[in-house]
Amino acid sequence: MSLVERYRAIRAKTRELCTPLSVEDHQIQPMADASPAKWHLAHTTWFFEAFVLAAEPFDRDFEFLFNSYYEAVGPRVERGRRGMLSRPPLERIHAYRDAIDRQMLHALAENVLDEAALARLELGLHHEQQHQELILTDAKYVLGTQPLRPAYRSDLARAPGDAAPALGWREFAGGIVQIGASAAAFAFDNERPAHDVIVRPFVLASRPITNSEVLAFIADGGYRDPRLWLSDGWHAVGSGNWYAPLYWTPDGTYYELAGERAIDPGETACHLSFFEADAIARWLGARLPTEAEWEIAAKNADPNVGNFADDERFHPTRATSDQLFGDVWEWTASSYSPYPGFRPLAGALGEYNGKFMSGQQVMRGGSCLTPRGHVRASYRNFFAPSARWQMTGARLAKDLA
Repeated sequence: MSLVERYRAIRAKTRELCTPLSVEDHQIQPMADASPAKWHLAHTTWFFEAFVLAAEPFDRDFEFLFNSYYEAVGPRVERGRRGMLSRPPLERIHAYRDAIDRQMLHALAENVLDEAALARLELGLHHEQQHQELILTDAKYVLGTQPLRPAYRSDLARAPGDAAPALGWREFAGGIVQIGASAAAFAFDNERPAHDVIVRPFVLASRPITNSEVLAFIADGGYRDPRLWLSDGWHAVGSGNWYAPLYWTPDGTYYELAGERAIDPGETACHLSFFEADAIARWLGARLPTEAEWEIAAKNADPNVGNFADDERFHPTRATSDQLFGDVWEWTASSYSPYPGFRPLAGALGEYNGKFMSGQQVMRGGSCLTPRGHVRASYRNFFAPSARWQMTGARLAKDLA
């Protein structure tokens, strides 16, 4: 696929994902971490305008309204107040997207973008795919926290109803191994440089945790036993009144983007915070893998095989044995910190990843809301350990005696 075709396809997919949402749905921001769909549409457009085109702005106010966190660019609307932006209206945002798309396609047709601008364009395409996933996770929070819990789409594909495969274990010898992205293909700056790490022998579970294991944890009083929890996690349980994963109800149902349905024990468990994943792993006599262990296990796996957003389920399935990509982002035991020799991108784009290397945990593997082809073995996603609205789950690991 050519660069022009990729640009058209990715930009069209973002708008397509918003199509099932009403105008009112586009506006809502039920919590500070979940941005309105209208804002996502505008911000991803501003990214290309500001960092690739660098031309006369479509609207000078948009830099203040739709800058996300680039302090070097200038002031911006506070993140938690994005839902207050009733103006500009949605049709103005669509006009903005159309105008910038015309400029971008003209620039590509005329071959006027230099090497640096093309590199920023490539980053922008991956950035937009990240926001496609956020549009879905944020829309789920918008709809799933409403009293009626309406479906985002009622026609989503259903996963096969087979039982989950039995939990098995793969052994890895460890040693001095290299992790991180090579210089040959696109990767975010936080994936570089490739470097050596020492890893002790370990075993990794053949599949992620399923709902059946979460149900057993709940039945055994896991959410009431402080011995299983990290201190901050136990505080989160109490302050948030956690008794089950996000979207679960006491009557045995949960919300997914196709609507409300009964909890399926065989499905891969999702919407677990790092704290919940860590506690369940401890209860099961295991632990979470480090990100180095996860990457070692994934090096020979095909990152395009798995349940991704392209399959239009938007919900986890029963993971096949030894498949590490898709379904749920898998929490690791590794805090999000720079690799040895890390160098952020130059200029304002240096704020893209590096400034968040504090108080976050690394996740790996992509999810059922991630576009296929967007992730790789070295991809480092990250969120706060208390975050539950993302499509997050867990895979167990143990030391190999």
